[in-house]
Amino acid sequence: MDLFESALRWLFDSENYQSGSRSPLPIQDRLVEHLTYTGIAVLLAALIALPLGFYIGHTGRGRQLVISFTGAMRALPTLGLLFFLLMVLDDHVSFDRAPLIGSVIALVILAIPSMLAGCYAGLEAVDRTTIDAARANGMTEWQVLHLVEIPLALPLIVGGIRSAVLQVIATATIASYVGLGGLGRIITSGIGLYDYDRILGGALLVTALALSVDALFALLQRATATRGLAEHRPARRRTTKSADTAARA
Repeated sequence: MDLFESALRWLFDSENYQSGSRSPLPIQDRLVEHLTYTGIAVLLAALIALPLGFYIGHTGRGRQLVISFTGAMRALPTLGLLFFLLMVLDDHVSFDRAPLIGSVIALVILAIPSMLAGCYAGLEAVDRTTIDAARANGMTEWQVLHLVEIPLALPLIVGGIRSAVLQVIATATIASYVGLGGLGRIITSGIGLYDYDRILGGALLVTALALSVDALFALLQRATATRGLAEHRPARRRTTKSADTAARA
């Protein structure tokens, strides 16, 4: 308990937020770097996973292959993959760029499975009757996808992105092991100095950031899910009440 209180005092110490402080401080600079790594990795993963997930969910082709592939990707140790990528990139890019490129690639590989699973699972969960009705009304396959399937599957799609973002935020600390910044830099510097207040403070920062982002995605997921449901629930209540009245009559 004393260690936790001491870490909180370190975390709220104004000196740790002053510009020009000795690395790995100030804290806000490391926070911006952490969010930058996360944003780049999630964006690149979305550009790969979402179109592929839309194709699989809409056509049903390649589903088993992708499930097996993403399952294997989930089993990859991200830190080991990062060091492997550094060895591969060492002969192809400059020494100062290799850590950034390797870290981003490792985080992208980490984020793809969750996004891909949420995307094609969301499209597969859409009622086939609704899709058949859209086609019967003369919609093209592209119109069925972006006007019917994606809006109805949006909560699950957002859920997949939410899971991927949380994984990347928690894992982006490994970037500090190859000389980059982020909140992991605070933790690794604390390990080197045997400064347990700094180690726990950095871990609390990562946790607080993950919980804050998760809360934002939870609100977004709820907003996308209530558009259709909110309209039907009152109608169902009225229908039930009318049915009870008719039964009594």
